[in-house]
Amino acid sequence: MFALLLGVVPAALGAQARTTPETLARALQQRYQGIRDFSADFVHTYRGGVLRTQTTERGAVLVKKPGLMRWVYTAPERKEFVSDGRQVYSYIPGDRQVIVTPLPAGDEASTPALFLAGKGDIVRDFTASPADTPLAGATALKLTPRREEPEYEYLIVALDPATLQIRGLTTRDRQGGDSALSFSNLKENRGISDKEFAFRIPRGVDVITDGSPK
Repeated sequence: MFALLLGVVPAALGAQARTTPETLARALQQRYQGIRDFSADFVHTYRGGVLRTQTTERGAVLVKKPGLMRWVYTAPERKEFVSDGRQVYSYIPGDRQVIVTPLPAGDEASTPALFLAGKGDIVRDFTASPADTPLAGATALKLTPRREEPEYEYLIVALDPATLQIRGLTTRDRQGGDSALSFSNLKENRGISDKEFAFRIPRGVDVITDGSPK
């Protein structure tokens, strides 16, 4: 979950020292509601976890609220993750299979990606607290889910302190690993067509639903 891509906030929010995490979270949610879609390039790194792995991947993302996403990884391996608002398609060409899973119903932010695609409410669903970020010049907000989530412990959102435009998102998973996304070339409210989120099953691949190939 990047529907946190925001415009200019009131001048009072420019003074970070006077802004509590709760105030920042409310301002973020308010701006979040005004973002219809966005595109960006991203770098995705993962560090830690049970196997102590470290990986770096790159690609581009399109998001349109509510619940439409297209993540295309281009390096070092091509991968696609597409949500058409009803189902999520996970496709790794090298594996020659497509995994199809239903999109969670309602406004539940069951994964960070869905959170960014407009599924959920920052103030309602999370407790906000201060956080550090390695991104120079950014301010960070730690968002801990109010109910236990099976996939992650918390999120850290890195923001431009003057505009509240998102610069990065870090997720701490249940195995102690950190999955971090940083964004560049970000464009908001482009009027992205729903056609961008239609996934066509490639020929010659296995389609797996509910753990069973079709």
